[in-house]
Amino acid sequence: MLTCDICGEELLLEEDLKTHILLSHEENDMCCPLCSLSGVSYDELRFHVSSAHPEENDPDQSTSKHPEGTNTTASEVSLSESCRAGGICLSAPAGAHRASPSVNTDSGAAKSVCSSPGETASITSTTQRPKTRPESSSHSKAKQKRLSSPRKDEQLSCPLCALLCSNSVILQEHVELHLVEQRSPEGNRRFECPLCSVLCNDSFSLQEHVELHLDHGAAAGSAGSPDSDLKLARRLQEEEEQRRRQEEDWQEKEEFKKLQRQFGVDGSGGYSRQVERTMERAVARGLMAPAEFHSKKAELMESLASGADDGRTRTQGVIKALYDYYQTDCRDCVHVWLSADTDHFCSSAGDKGWGCGYRNFQMMLSSLHRMDTYTPTMQDRTIPSIPQVQRMIEEAWREGLDAQGASHFNQHLQGTRAWIGATEIYSLLTSLRLKARIVDFHRPTGPADTHPRLFEWVKQYFSQTGSNRLPPRLVQTSLPPLYLQHQGHSRSIVGLEQKKNGSLCLLILDPGSSVSETRKLLSRDSIGSALRHVRKSISSLKHKQYQVVALQGVLSAEEKQISILKSRTLCAERIP
Repeated sequence: MLTCDICGEELLLEEDLKTHILLSHEENDMCCPLCSLSGVSYDELRFHVSSAHPEENDPDQSTSKHPEGTNTTASEVSLSESCRAGGICLSAPAGAHRASPSVNTDSGAAKSVCSSPGETASITSTTQRPKTRPESSSHSKAKQKRLSSPRKDEQLSCPLCALLCSNSVILQEHVELHLVEQRSPEGNRRFECPLCSVLCNDSFSLQEHVELHLDHGAAAGSAGSPDSDLKLARRLQEEEEQRRRQEEDWQEKEEFKKLQRQFGVDGSGGYSRQVERTMERAVARGLMAPAEFHSKKAELMESLASGADDGRTRTQGVIKALYDYYQTDCRDCVHVWLSADTDHFCSSAGDKGWGCGYRNFQMMLSSLHRMDTYTPTMQDRTIPSIPQVQRMIEEAWREGLDAQGASHFNQHLQGTRAWIGATEIYSLLTSLRLKARIVDFHRPTGPADTHPRLFEWVKQYFSQTGSNRLPPRLVQTSLPPLYLQHQGHSRSIVGLEQKKNGSLCLLILDPGSSVSETRKLLSRDSIGSALRHVRKSISSLKHKQYQVVALQGVLSAEEKQISILKSRTLCAERIP
């Protein structure tokens, strides 16, 4: 720390100490050589002389005589010559003798300016100074009295430049000078830029000009670093990458939630809860009385407790009605093959939108109950309800069937609206000791994304016979229906038509068909029009992939264990 020897103030740097001595001690000892003003700084004194004694700077109005007799203009008696001490334009050093100035402009007496060791300067006024300012003598005396008043400790800063003034009077005159200088010759106000001295016509233009300075300075500061552009580019890239990752995560979560809702594993309840919500909405709309709601809910609880289907969506006699129709009508068919008797099961309020796989299993089971080949494994002749079918699939998983499929559903189906497909049907049939296989038609085999190989395979399935004789026109086989799965839906194939031109049509029962639509097949008056919903040509099946589950007999206990071991890596027969 550096200490001032005069006042004892401590400063950090030597440059700060020099500035402190210059401003606080040396410059404050200046006095006016033309009047009694004293105790002002160098800048204040310069401003005072130029404003209070303008006639002394006019070479045409006044002259002064040097003691040696040489004529000298008043402008040559500059402040720097009258106040020079040690080669610096400052006041005399501390301790030097300074004569009190005497001013007598009327008599022209000699005026002593200042003195310093080794030299003395005196100026003799030879002419009377003319008064150039239109102000009264009393006002001039009052003004000089204010200027010669003792200096206060605080210093006032000019708002337009860096000048420090000791009192408000000098500051006011200094600011007025600024304002005069900022006016154009036409008298219009001009605004000067504090950074480059450019004059603007109004404050708004000045503000925009200064903002350009600031923007340019910020750009120059950022461009000063050689790596600033690279860092900025990297930061922007990282922010963009982070936003992209967040958007991808959000989309992935939304897609996952959508799949959960689609496949019924979003925790919104299963079959019974969906039935209750449907009945509650019916009551709220006035379509169902509260008493009927409680009655149907009690029946639902009783059906679920028994594990058997209530039969409300079951339609019997469909295959027999089709057989009678083809026997008397539809002469354009060369051959017709039908499966064994199969009942139709449609979706109900509890499984609408997701229960097609369970309903197709119920159709297949209704056919097996009528066939002697499968009687040993079909001890229970009742058709299980959908919650019961879910329980049976979970038991098949616990036996070790289709471990991958079980992990997909987290080993849990009950109480959910989860869809099931060909692999779950295969596991369920195998657990019942029924021999099944999955045939995968993984891509189209005909023009316009059709599957003619699928139709040929179904024809071979229904027309399998040990004789080489030409089959009759209408054949009802003892084969169970085929489970047909494609993206988003599943149906049951119960027969096949072959037209005179050789084209093939599948006869399909859809769980999406209502009870009223299916029962039209039972009437001879409406079966012709209702058959349009059952008959499917090659051009109507255009999904990318189809899977078929076919039954081929009964498994022994050993064969069942082998099938369970093989199901650890479940493989389907691929065609083509």
